[in-house]
Amino acid sequence: MAIRSAGLLIYRRVSSDIEVLLVHPGGPFWARKDEAAWSIPKGLVEPGEDELAAAIRETTEELGVAVDGRFTPLGEYRQPGGKMVVAWSIEADPVLDVNTIQSSEFEMEWPPRSGQVKSFPEVDRAGWFSPPDAAIKLLKGQRPMLADLLTHLE
Repeated sequence: MAIRSAGLLIYRRVSSDIEVLLVHPGGPFWARKDEAAWSIPKGLVEPGEDELAAAIRETTEELGVAVDGRFTPLGEYRQPGGKMVVAWSIEADPVLDVNTIQSSEFEMEWPPRSGQVKSFPEVDRAGWFSPPDAAIKLLKGQRPMLADLLTHLE
């Protein structure tokens, strides 16, 4: 069975335009990557956990703010590595400030084989992007989520 993750594609309306919230993964591997490196807030579904509850939990951990409202299922998306991501969309408060996110942290040995364990934020930054910009920033396997959101909002 494929590993399952769950996440939220958060959007807002700015005048007559749509913007989506994306997060940039923290840690040394992603530090110098930008295009095709951003993601929706998401994470692994724990055994027996409701997938929407997992998406909400992971978003809260990555942003440091609770997201609540009407969640609309977008679908399930197989990623290039085989993982399945189930996603929902939700319209956010237009004033959600991406500059104040407070992500949880993870630990890893860094530099490799050094024996030193360092902490890094799961997410080092977040941003609001227009759909064309988001299509460039998003990981390739998540781009269909954006297309499905735009279709749903038409």
